Amino acid sequence: MKKSIFISSVLSAAFIMTGCGNISQPAQRSFVAMDTYMTVTAYGENAPEAVKEAAEKISALDALWSVTDENSEVSRINRSGGMPAEISDETSEILGRSIEISEITGGALDCTVYPVLTEWGFTTGEYKIPDEKTLENALSLTGYENISLDGNNVTLTDGMKIDFGALGKGAASAAAAKILRENGIESALLDLGGNIRVIGSKPDGSDWHLGIRSPFDDGIIGSIAVSDCAAVSSGGYERYFVGSDGETYCHIIDPETGRPAKSGLSSVTVIGNDDILCDGLSTALYVLGAEKAEELWRTRNDFEMILVTDEKEILITEGISDVFSPDRDHADMDVRVIKR
Repeated sequence: MKKSIFISSVLSAAFIMTGCGNISQPAQRSFVAMDTYMTVTAYGENAPEAVKEAAEKISALDALWSVTDENSEVSRINRSGGMPAEISDETSEILGRSIEISEITGGALDCTVYPVLTEWGFTTGEYKIPDEKTLENALSLTGYENISLDGNNVTLTDGMKIDFGALGKGAASAAAAKILRENGIESALLDLGGNIRVIGSKPDGSDWHLGIRSPFDDGIIGSIAVSDCAAVSSGGYERYFVGSDGETYCHIIDPETGRPAKSGLSSVTVIGNDDILCDGLSTALYVLGAEKAEELWRTRNDFEMILVTDEKEILITEGISDVFSPDRDHADMDVRVIKR
């Protein structure tokens, strides 16, 4: 989960409404859900009602999927003790998508790593470096392939726990955007704690400009001009701690090793039309590293990406290279376009 108290926690939404002429005032609602500060902004005749309905939907999904709320559906699943549990359509859908993305990425995304996250202290804020035996025991309780999903029934191996922290905001973004569109909204921006979804273009017809946060400082590495898409960033700078050994450990866990990922990447931004896929891939590609991320991108045509390496190189896929503008304060960073 990405925590934030302002709009630019991970992907800053730099939508400056200059030169727009006489446009209607937006309807906007800000609230806290999924452990982060969110803002939904929409334009149009039905915008106030649509924004309210979208915000309520996000809060309802948060109540379903909160892993720390003992009354949530996810908590009930995690207490099922190896027995089948009946689940809602929403939970069945996100669980199915989670398994799908796990398969696409060779397990680099895995919603069952919650026991491992707990041992590192990322679920409580009481950070620690687990010993090998503790880590081995936690890893034995993971593995997306051990989830049995049959329609609205799910069975986990006894002791397993699921967590939708890597997909929840993407699913909430998709659900909220659907509501806005059903209400006739053709121009909107949803900032769900750094998960950005834009509907259409800005009211004046121009693109939205999204600033990509630098993983090395408080600035941005550049911006992209986009319309009608989702954009999600993940990076080791979001949540981390420095251990007693002097090493830095981030909250993104490599499901294979049970250790914080060290792939040579500092941040990943994924842009596409599928909010859930973008959310999941932003985490999975960070785990995979640049070479494997490029290989995966070349096998698909449903997302674009911006990778920032530990060596301060920006790798950007050719599908969005022409809408990316480097930041002049980070002119020392080399930019390489990834070709198919």
